[in-house]
Parts: sequence; structure tokens; C-alpha cells
Amino acid sequence: MPEIARFYGLIIKMFYRDHLPPHFHVEYQDFEGVFEISTMEMIEGELPSRAKILAVEWALIHRKELEDNWERRTKGETIKHIEPLP
Repeated sequence: MPEIARFYGLIIKMFYRDHLPPHFHVEYQDFEGVFEISTMEMIEGELPSRAKILAVEWALIHRKELEDNWERRTKGETIKHIEPLP
């Protein structure tokens, strides 16, 4: 699963062969959450509240890039790295 960003202890990933709806995975310590790109809702898993806030803040800034990566992944193309939060 390609890592697309890493910041403040969060690792953001996107699987190549993954199910709908379009989403991304966030790992933080021993936690993992899955976020739907269109709504930014956590649809699976559990994250500490601060990690969840940071993940959503980052994703709102980079929604278009996440959507583009999801499209690339469906075509088997290389997923691009996305800038972390500063």
C-alpha cells in the first residue's frame, strides 16, 4: 500500500486494489482509521481525537489530490506523494 504522506506521526496510505467508496487510510501509533474522501468522515477504525482532526485538516486541503490519486490507482497508475501539513 503506497504511502502518500507522513506528518506529526500520521502515515497516510492508499491501496491499489481497494473497495468503494473512494477513501484513504490513516495510521497513528497502534491505531488506524479509514476516511471517505467525499465526506471526510471516518468510516472504519479508531483514532485519537487529535490525530483525527489533523487527518481531516490535511485531507480538506488536499481533497483534489486525493481524488486524483484514487483515479490513478483505479487505472493502475503511480499514486503521487502529497505534501504534509507544515
